[in-house]
Amino acid sequence: MNKSDKIYIAGHRGMVGTAMYRKLKKEGFTNFILRTSQELDLTNQAAVAHFFETEKPDYVFLAAAKVGGIVANNTYRADFIYQNLMIESNIIHQSYLHGVKKLMFFGSSCIYPKLAPQPLKEEYLLTGELEYTNEPYAIAKIAGIKLCENYREQYGCNFISVMPTNLYGYGDNYHPNHSHVLPALIRKVHEAKINQSPHIEVWGTGAPLREFLFVDDLADACYLLMQNYNDKQFVNIGCGTDISIKDLTKLVFKVVGYNGSIQFNTEKPDGTPRKLMDISTLHNLGWKPKINLEEGIKLAYNDFLEGNFRSS
Repeated sequence: MNKSDKIYIAGHRGMVGTAMYRKLKKEGFTNFILRTSQELDLTNQAAVAHFFETEKPDYVFLAAAKVGGIVANNTYRADFIYQNLMIESNIIHQSYLHGVKKLMFFGSSCIYPKLAPQPLKEEYLLTGELEYTNEPYAIAKIAGIKLCENYREQYGCNFISVMPTNLYGYGDNYHPNHSHVLPALIRKVHEAKINQSPHIEVWGTGAPLREFLFVDDLADACYLLMQNYNDKQFVNIGCGTDISIKDLTKLVFKVVGYNGSIQFNTEKPDGTPRKLMDISTLHNLGWKPKINLEEGIKLAYNDFLEGNFRSS
């Protein structure tokens, strides 16, 4: 990418899109095309077609998606599969029609089978059953990968896909029902501290292992890939280490300064037992994350305290 190239970031106000925007501006890029969801409905085929015909971007970062945690994924199952399929299909197809030089599609680690061997290698895709609670979202994201692969195969499009692990950081979503586990814990623990509650409730057993990556580290990795990676195989992006939900909760306690206890609600689902990404491809390109988990939680919590987050 050249500094003057026209760059469209779909989902520029979400956590991932915002981080990508910050990174590109830091690197000296200035020619951005940005639309809010109110200005452009990405599920509307005609609207997306008109946008691409009018704006003709050189590069596309497809970070727009309907996202949420285990509650939202399992409650709004039809919304998650329909909206994500429409968003990615419209943008990827129009990128092909209008000669976009390169597109990056953002997937999710939930694409992998529930009981896949650990760490998760890219070749494990479609080798087993998905976790039921987020199956619709995962299937939509798998479809996005396959769209990129097959537009590349049939039309020669330079469309690549990345699969981030669990993300957190600046501008996260802290909605009590729709957020992912780490921001949900930050909010819950903060409110317990303020209200002097003796304990907090955590879903499941606390045993599942999860990997967490600060969103600015993701943006660094994606910038490297957009500049240097042009292969068909999608690329995992993570930090290479994981932590149990129980230990994660204790770490949030430490950062927030809360001295209560944890009550595990074992009647609620755990989700996938473990999701650790194999990040050999990125390591071979010379990339490593810069922000460790405790440092990242401190940054995220300060961002939360300053009110720089979404709650929808």
